[in-house]
Amino acid sequence: MNGTTSPLRVGLIGYGLAGSVFHAPLIAATDGLVLDAVVTSNPDRQKQAAAAFPEVRLAAAADELWARAGELDLIVIASPNKTHVPLATAALEAGLPVVVDKPVAGTAAEARELAALAEDRGLLLSVFQNRRWDNDFRTVQKLLTDGELGDAWRFESRFERWRPHPKGGWRESGDPEEIGGLLYDLGSHVVDQALVLFGPAVQVYAEADVRRPGAETDDDTFIAVTHANGVRSHLYVSATAAQLGPRFRVLGSSAGYVKYGLDPQEAALRDGKRPATEAEWGVEPQSLWGRIGSGESPLTGGGRPVPTLNGDYPAYYAAVAAALRGEGPNPVTAHEAAAALDVLEAARRSARDGVAVTL
Repeated sequence: MNGTTSPLRVGLIGYGLAGSVFHAPLIAATDGLVLDAVVTSNPDRQKQAAAAFPEVRLAAAADELWARAGELDLIVIASPNKTHVPLATAALEAGLPVVVDKPVAGTAAEARELAALAEDRGLLLSVFQNRRWDNDFRTVQKLLTDGELGDAWRFESRFERWRPHPKGGWRESGDPEEIGGLLYDLGSHVVDQALVLFGPAVQVYAEADVRRPGAETDDDTFIAVTHANGVRSHLYVSATAAQLGPRFRVLGSSAGYVKYGLDPQEAALRDGKRPATEAEWGVEPQSLWGRIGSGESPLTGGGRPVPTLNGDYPAYYAAVAAALRGEGPNPVTAHEAAAALDVLEAARRSARDGVAVTL
């Protein structure tokens, strides 16, 4: 790795939705990181990357990065799910630290094998769980830490969309090798958030359905998680929700918190806005604040509004840069990702067999 005062040079593999909308802009906005290379074999995406980042070097295959591993300090893998394990393995074997988009692997065992390889090589392996830095999730964390809800009893989390017609592509493929479907896509987020808030899972029950004509994999899924501390998490991910429920409903012994709407950062990134140039990044209008109270619905005026903390996706890569310089911890470890995959694998078995699965 280069000197401690020089920018850390990042090679990004994949320039689809994850690479172009999330990783590239966030890397470019992080002090101490520079986007050095982008790997994509798609000519249109190569042009898109060159237009957005004129100084970037383009490559058609990841092997080109391994050949010049000494010129890079970090590899970010934002390619299709089925490539995560082989590409992360190759990067680590080339002596390069790695960030992998979620899910890091198709199984918890593969995630733990990657973690062992990284530890054996003394290299960082981090998983991009950006929604730990969602505005509403950060707000829930603060409410729980401050004891505003009393003892937490039930956590409801919904990541719902209304997409009645399949879009196609590997994310909606029925081929198990593609690791598609909502369970592993949006489910990776809601399960990770639940484990961060309430700790290890001891039992999982799930229902997974294929609702839309022409769909090949789950598009309407429910996961119930019982945590070791007794909290129950009810997690919903859906592409078929004609009416969207609250993003979060957290019920405790003294109060509850209800929040509607999605964090604004993804929409801002899709619109071409950038953290470095926006004066109020991740800020939500007061009209969308959640409410805390007891005994009455927030939709009929119950409770009081709670200012939503700002969303902060840039904090992830800032933490990665600090970890690479030995100045802070890995923000999301592969072992944490493996624990979430334990839950996802149990959910898949539960939905298939119609039983609750004990971990």
